[in-house]
Amino acid sequence: MTSEASTASVEAAARVGTAVQSVIAGKPETVRLAVTVLLAGGHLLIEDVPGVGKTMLAKSLARALGCSVRRIQFTPDLLPGDVVGVSVFNRETRDFEFKPGAVFANIVLGDEINRASPKTQSALLECMEEGQVTVDGTTYLLGRPFMVIATQNPAEMEGTYPLPEAQRDRFMARAHMGYPDRASEIAMLQAHSADEPLESVTAVTDAAEVRAMIDAVRQVYVAPAIDAYVVDLVAATRQHPLVRLGASPRAALHLLRAARASAALAGRGHVLPDDVQRLASPVLAHRLVLTTDAHLSRTTAPDIVAELVARVPLPASA
Repeated sequence: MTSEASTASVEAAARVGTAVQSVIAGKPETVRLAVTVLLAGGHLLIEDVPGVGKTMLAKSLARALGCSVRRIQFTPDLLPGDVVGVSVFNRETRDFEFKPGAVFANIVLGDEINRASPKTQSALLECMEEGQVTVDGTTYLLGRPFMVIATQNPAEMEGTYPLPEAQRDRFMARAHMGYPDRASEIAMLQAHSADEPLESVTAVTDAAEVRAMIDAVRQVYVAPAIDAYVVDLVAATRQHPLVRLGASPRAALHLLRAARASAALAGRGHVLPDDVQRLASPVLAHRLVLTTDAHLSRTTAPDIVAELVARVPLPASA
């Protein structure tokens, strides 16, 4: 990545982060993760209990980008056709014509995605992986950039369905909001109790610049030793005794792309092991399926990823 492209990407990403943090106070790491996933060309899953700002984060990021945005409220009666579109018979032309669904936008906000049935959730699989939609045998390409930002409540809450493994694997990273600290919550009350916070967020970039940022991030150099380190880390999840289903090769690719974006945000033209370690839990943890023994011992997926990050040897030449 050239120094000019690096500087432009960092400046544009900083503008986006600042705009989002004007609404989401006290969560700089969560905002940074969202921007990292954007630059890496991935999709973001935001999971936490109701009322902590999941949808606010998604909406503020979408507003700051200045791209086309569509919102899908996932409900138990939502149909796959509502998401991807349907073919409708036109009496005047005596032919079927395609009516695009809500995924035909640069940024798709999937609110409470795990309240829809697994069948409807699966309508996003092709969109998220291949950037296209196939309806009645015809394929329609989606625009670039294309990012799904989905929110979900914990699966044990009433009226929710767990996301299928194939669906979780297509999200590059999972973010947790958590409760704000005392000072941030007081600041939120003072700033947002009388006004709509999203009204203060204006577009600080556009689709063309976002595409340029994503293309620039792909030029960040990755040493062979870093490639090997990512593969070793992902392979270790498949061998852990408390993991029933480990991370996929797609997870390794996502981890490397996210590490590239992290390096670009830091103003570097190369990836360090620190980039991989920082993103290992957000990228890998939500993909792991744990054994019964893990649940009985109250061991979580982030615990296992942290253990592996500490145990897997760092690349000698990095």
